[in-house]
Amino acid sequence: MTDRSEQSGRAATTASTAPTASTAPAETPVALAETSAAPGVQQMSPSPLPEEPCVPEGAPGKDRHVLRAALRWTAAVVVFAAVGAAAAYGVTRWERTDVPGLATASDGRWDYPEITRPPLPAGSPGPFAESNKAGAHHADLRELVLPAPKGAKALMGLRGEDGWLATKTFLAEYASKDDREDLGQLLTDSGLRHITARGWTVPDGTRTRIYLLQFSTAVVVDELFAGKITSFEHPRYGLRGVAKVADDAHFPAASQVDGVRRVVGDEAKPYGAEQVRQAYLGAGDTVAVIVQSREGTAEAVPFQQTVVLQSQLLR
Repeated sequence: MTDRSEQSGRAATTASTAPTASTAPAETPVALAETSAAPGVQQMSPSPLPEEPCVPEGAPGKDRHVLRAALRWTAAVVVFAAVGAAAAYGVTRWERTDVPGLATASDGRWDYPEITRPPLPAGSPGPFAESNKAGAHHADLRELVLPAPKGAKALMGLRGEDGWLATKTFLAEYASKDDREDLGQLLTDSGLRHITARGWTVPDGTRTRIYLLQFSTAVVVDELFAGKITSFEHPRYGLRGVAKVADDAHFPAASQVDGVRRVVGDEAKPYGAEQVRQAYLGAGDTVAVIVQSREGTAEAVPFQQTVVLQSQLLR
């Protein structure tokens, strides 16, 4: 137990060593501009201006003005930095197509309507079903021709009678009389059943013609593709306006549709009045012939798109 006299002495000693209010050192308060940017600079509005600092009363007038001016400039820099960073962050969050001047240009594809296969008759298998040994298309062939894209104008001469086209109209695509006669006889000997077609012109002048030729079985189509209608890599018969056919080496191989034969030809340079692209497809009992031409040059992308979509419809 501590003696009361000792406690009184210690208290006196502590009181004598504590500084009084009159002897405490004077402090000069100075407010500094601080920035605390959140990760990603997500704030979208500028930070408020910092309060104007207190300046000691005894400071010279010139120094006071210099200090205030410096702090105001610092605050302005902070505000503009915050606004700039927020704007930059906002731009990085936009999609590329939302930024003016950076919109991704179209690659040239046409705007086709939604494409669906026509219904099969009740109990009928598809052309590639295991039970369909003949590879027959039981759906109405006239409904299997690719529809025209948006903005296209129909070529009325390909409508035919009740949707069935005369063989001579199809043969008119070919240049020489000898080729027309030879191909016509080949089609007859191969048991051609009927032809349906559709054609259109788009505003840039590109003309598209699609012909579907149906035979009795898929075996006949295989024989036609084995050196009769095509020579494995190139079409055998010359189209109107085409002096020489070359392989279309730029057609993407990855676009091949399973089960559908494809032989693609491009007109060799120099072109005539038009560039003509062509494709032969074999799907089950049906051969598709696609011709696309345009004065000057015919764009590759819409041709590729048309060929692939027609292949998928026949699949």
